[in-house]
Amino acid sequence: MTRPRIGISVNLMHADPERALYRNKALHYVEARMTASVWRAGGLPVVVPALEEDGAAEAFVRELDGLILSGGADVSPQNYGELPLKPVWGGDPTRDAYEIGLVHHALAFGLPMLGLCRGLQLLNVALGGSLWQDLQTQREDTLEHRNWHRYDDTGHAVSVAPASWVGRIYGGRTELHVNSVHHQGIRRLAPGLEVSAQAPDGVIEAIEWIDAQRWIVGLQWHPEWLEHTRVSTDGVAYGWADGSRVFEAFLDVAAQHRARALTPSDQATPHPPTT
Repeated sequence: MTRPRIGISVNLMHADPERALYRNKALHYVEARMTASVWRAGGLPVVVPALEEDGAAEAFVRELDGLILSGGADVSPQNYGELPLKPVWGGDPTRDAYEIGLVHHALAFGLPMLGLCRGLQLLNVALGGSLWQDLQTQREDTLEHRNWHRYDDTGHAVSVAPASWVGRIYGGRTELHVNSVHHQGIRRLAPGLEVSAQAPDGVIEAIEWIDAQRWIVGLQWHPEWLEHTRVSTDGVAYGWADGSRVFEAFLDVAAQHRARALTPSDQATPHPPTT
């Protein structure tokens, strides 16, 4: 049986005349454990480049069974009507425009979307929400959500709505322990989205919007870095939630979407996105 095709949005490394490799050339890349996680879960990972040509993003989305919005650079505050409080928090508007375009094409075709870390934030902004530009600066009593030296060994508990998608894939658990590699977070939740997990300090850690027209889930953590080797058979050894469950469950959703695929004539006139 053909594997479901799972698109993965790319990180952008812009042209740099001082870079030793690919001097003054733009690079599009995906972190290796993301593609490995999709493959191990039964999917065919498809890297979706940020092409500038008209129609390219729509053409890619037409061929996919699911879309993962990956982690990486900050989302630019300009996308939710703010100026950066510091230049370093200015984000990457070029990547934002590329991924927001993917989101709207995916909405038009009813394509399942999974946003991870930055991907959760991008989904919220694309659908009309806003972010904290820096949690430690703007929120009182905020946990440590990012530590450069510990990186993905940094983590904390999250409370989970047991009836939510993420709650169900972990057997109705009400608490998980996840990694944490972010300094921004959801401030104003976009219309239509529901909160399905939160950190002890109230920071939103998972969102979803699942109905007959759309399937959208966002997780603030990186399940691709929580592999079987770091967990026991019950999925919670060392406190970590087994990230492979996320990819396996998302592949099930993508396979169902594929089974309900529209006919070619229907695909020629996609439904307008609902935001």
